[in-house]
Amino acid sequence: MSTNDTPPEEPGASQQRAKEQPPLEPPAGTVGREPGPGSVGPEPAGAEPAGAAPTGPEQTGRQRLAAGLWPPRVSRAQLIVAVLLFVLGLGLAIQVRSNSDSSALRGARQEDLVRILDELDGRTKRLEDEKQKLDDQRRELESSSNQAEEARKQTVEKERQLGILAGTVAAQGPGIVLKITDPKGQVLSDKLLDTLQELRAAGAEAIQINGVRIVADSYFSDEEDGVAIDGKKITQPYEFKVIGKPQDLEPALNIPGGVVQSLEKEQAVVGVTRPAKIVVDALRAAKQPDYARSSSS
Repeated sequence: MSTNDTPPEEPGASQQRAKEQPPLEPPAGTVGREPGPGSVGPEPAGAEPAGAAPTGPEQTGRQRLAAGLWPPRVSRAQLIVAVLLFVLGLGLAIQVRSNSDSSALRGARQEDLVRILDELDGRTKRLEDEKQKLDDQRRELESSSNQAEEARKQTVEKERQLGILAGTVAAQGPGIVLKITDPKGQVLSDKLLDTLQELRAAGAEAIQINGVRIVADSYFSDEEDGVAIDGKKITQPYEFKVIGKPQDLEPALNIPGGVVQSLEKEQAVVGVTRPAKIVVDALRAAKQPDYARSSSS
């Protein structure tokens, strides 16, 4: 007997070995899948499923933020809220602007506010007095038996008043005398004009400066060594003769931050007196209009 010869198997030995041998496990990735037609074998581990879109490189945070903001996705509710906020902001801006325009005096000094208040009170009182005079004239005309004569008297009185304002007639009455001495030569035409405007605002009815009658169209100009009024040169001391209510004129000049303090800052010497009677006798020639005519003629 040869050593390579195997002894014959006993009946049933092959079946016994088949039972003892464990079954083979299928390859990874094929569990639960049946090979479809045309499949060539199991898919490798980690492979993307068929039909999936390939993923690009990972985006940065800034790119994701930009992608989320643009293009904008605005809903109807967000659009309504934006419109309401715009209308609200526009209303607030208009309100703030109107408040800033109407509050020009908030930054003014206390002295300026006091001066403005005094001027307003004085103007209000003068307007009330003028209204009272006009009412009295109307009542006199209505109650007078001879209305023509009463109208003539009132016309003459009105002519006299207009003559005083125009500087064609002399005037006298209570008032003040303001004298300005300027040793440093710092008081120029603008300071004199400010003084005149302050006196007019305080109720001055007739003014004369160094023999020059002041009227509505008077003007000031600087000269080489002084000041000129309506082309007439005047020299210091500058003397204002003012007819009006002294109780209104003098306080208007002496209020804090007013004319007197402004002139004293220029090292000028200012004096105010109250004579018993002021006479304004400098006259202006009556100027005839070239084109204007009375509508009653």
